[in-house]
Amino acid sequence: MSRAIRVLLVGGVLLTGAACGTAPNAPTATGASSAPSAPPAIAATCEALAQAYGKNMAPLAQSLSDLVADRKAVAPAQQALAAFATAVQDATKGSEDRQVRADGKQAADQMRAKSTDKAFFSTIKKPEDVDKTIGPTLTEWLAPVQRHCT
Repeated sequence: MSRAIRVLLVGGVLLTGAACGTAPNAPTATGASSAPSAPPAIAATCEALAQAYGKNMAPLAQSLSDLVADRKAVAPAQQALAAFATAVQDATKGSEDRQVRADGKQAADQMRAKSTDKAFFSTIKKPEDVDKTIGPTLTEWLAPVQRHCT
């Protein structure tokens, strides 16, 4: 299962990096937008987020897969999620956009809170739980910052 997750993650990282690198300059369907194109500072933040995602997603997925195999492997999973949270906050804290900084802190705080929640990790018992955590759950946690990069 861990190989399948890694293959999916690599694809996700490439898509995330491509989206973050091009979305701010992409034309809209109507040719007009209610908001101006993202300034270069936002594009740089999106690139930093893509790098944080790329660096931290595989270790998180692997640690969660290891947790399924060995219930005693909670600490590495907690550490991987906390490291991911720190990377998200680091990627956004230098942004010139106040809302991006606030959203980065919100996402990181939520991820950090879950990293210390043993009850959260106790619900990860099967590969499907890992898929849910690295899919919809992580997407929900990162939504505040990802919306700036789409």
